[in-house]
Amino acid sequence: MNRWYGKLLGLVAGALLFRPNPLFGAVIGLLIGHAFDIDWFGLGRRENPYAELGLTSDASDAEIDQAYRRLMSQYHPDRVAGAEPEQREQAERRAAAINAAYDRIRALRKRR
Repeated sequence: MNRWYGKLLGLVAGALLFRPNPLFGAVIGLLIGHAFDIDWFGLGRRENPYAELGLTSDASDAEIDQAYRRLMSQYHPDRVAGAEPEQREQAERRAAAINAAYDRIRALRKRR
C-alpha cells in the first residue's frame, strides 16, 4: 500500500508549527509522516486477526475453526474460575481478543 497522506500532513504541520525555520519543520514533519505511513510504530500490526489465531490469511475455513476452538479451550475464562483474579482477567482479555479475531475473519470472508 502506497500511502502519502501522512507525509503531506507532516510537511504542512511541521512548516506551520516550527515558525523560526519553516523549512526545517517541514522536513522533520515529512520524516515523521513517512514513519507513520510505513507503520514504523506498529499501529497496523495489531489489526491482523489471522496472527491472533496463529494462522496466515490463506488458511482454510476448517483450519480457522480448529484454531479458534483450540485457543478457546485453552484460554476460556471458565477454565481458570478458581484462580487468582489477575489470571482470570488475563484469560478474559485473551478470550475476548480471540473472539474478536474470529469474528473479524468471519466478516472478512463473508464479504468475498
